Amino acid sequence: MTPIVSTPDLAVLSDAMKAILKKLVSKYTVSIISGRATDDVRSKVNMDNIYYAGSHGFEIVQPDGKKIINEEANRLRKIKNEALEELKKKTAHIKGAFIEDVKYTVSCHYRLVPEAHAAEFKEIVKRIVGNYSELKLTEGKKVLEVRPNLDWDKGKAVNWILDALGYNPAKNSAIYIGDDRTDEDAFAVLKDRGFGILVAEDNRPTQAKYKVKTVHEVKRLLSYFVELAS
Repeated sequence: MTPIVSTPDLAVLSDAMKAILKKLVSKYTVSIISGRATDDVRSKVNMDNIYYAGSHGFEIVQPDGKKIINEEANRLRKIKNEALEELKKKTAHIKGAFIEDVKYTVSCHYRLVPEAHAAEFKEIVKRIVGNYSELKLTEGKKVLEVRPNLDWDKGKAVNWILDALGYNPAKNSAIYIGDDRTDEDAFAVLKDRGFGILVAEDNRPTQAKYKVKTVHEVKRLLSYFVELAS
């Protein structure tokens, strides 16, 4: 819903996108699933009657405000914090590197790292995370994600939300829009429960059934869904 930006704090919903999202929420059940911390996503969207799943679904906030927390991920936060401090310390010399605490996970951003030092940054992160059997590493768009080594991802979060809603594929269709590699887990789940829409300008392989290229096209797509329900 926002363009790719140099640092996470610059990702802000436009007024036009907020207006469309508000209309969408009045017509459909809407969930926002993000690698960012749940509280961060909620503050940026600032809208009621939405399911918010942050930290790749390790924490889910229902529309009534009730929080569903993955207890295993919560238990591993101490170890995650140890890795966080080590990552900050060992990458401090790399210009442009940004190690972000995302509550249950750590995002290691290298979008602003000069190309000549990107490989060094990634190698340091991989080496540090490799020392923790309780953690695992996944890769997104110019970011390495450090997560609890648990069988949980955005696809599991999608399934949880659909089950909580009593979702019936014979009566409804679940649609997931995403632009990152971590969204592929959700696309895979929805092959049998709806369909995914990838947002990308390249021709990467994907589990999504459909594709749009830009945030502008996402806005047009959401507007179409609003019109469809009117």
